[in-house]
Amino acid sequence: MILRDIFKFREVPETETSKPFLEHLEDLRWTIVKIAMTLAAAMIICFTFRSTLVRILQAPLRDVGSQIGTLKALGITDSIVISFHLAFYAGIVLSFPLLLYFIAEFVLPALTAVEKRFLLPAIIVSFALFLLGVSVCYFWLLPKTILFFFRDTESLGWAPTWTVQQYYSFVTRFTIGFGLAFELPVVVLALVRFGLITYRFILATIITPTPDILTLIAMALPMCLLYESCIWIAWLMERRSARSIAE
Repeated sequence: MILRDIFKFREVPETETSKPFLEHLEDLRWTIVKIAMTLAAAMIICFTFRSTLVRILQAPLRDVGSQIGTLKALGITDSIVISFHLAFYAGIVLSFPLLLYFIAEFVLPALTAVEKRFLLPAIIVSFALFLLGVSVCYFWLLPKTILFFFRDTESLGWAPTWTVQQYYSFVTRFTIGFGLAFELPVVVLALVRFGLITYRFILATIITPTPDILTLIAMALPMCLLYESCIWIAWLMERRSARSIAE
């Protein structure tokens, strides 16, 4: 009974004014509570396997070799603090489908029939793209990035001595950020579908460079491919919409 209430979609109001504003706020509050509880449960699960998470995230250091030595823990509470950070980011990855589901559960009653049919595939594709982005970053980009910075530090005559806090902060944010960056096609398609942007707007964003040169270099190739796909898909969607209106 409790699980059925948790995963039950909001009831669609008969009219726009049939449901008071405070009830919408109550629905939003419960959505936030369910998201927080899901993320907390995922964090607890991930925290119990923190040793495994540590081994997984330190795997890219193998490309650097034994030259880097052992990561240094400078703070007394580093083991607990970093474990919580790892559990938080891993919990996001683990609970990502449910988080998307609860968000969809809240917004679905406000959507039209066409938009509802679009929502479920969007959730599935979003999770798939998120995992793809995380995988591409972890298996391909992250080892090369770590090796590059290691050799660049050595080229200046410095001894690379990385702390656990610096390393895990960089790895987790870089990996999660790359996974979220792969959500770009779904976000763009949703905005185009709802008529908020056009393919001309997407094209204009490419002309404006990012001020962060490291992010630009790291994400140049995949982001260019994602932008290009967004432009063509948005153009096709607008063309199809124009044809349907003309008919």
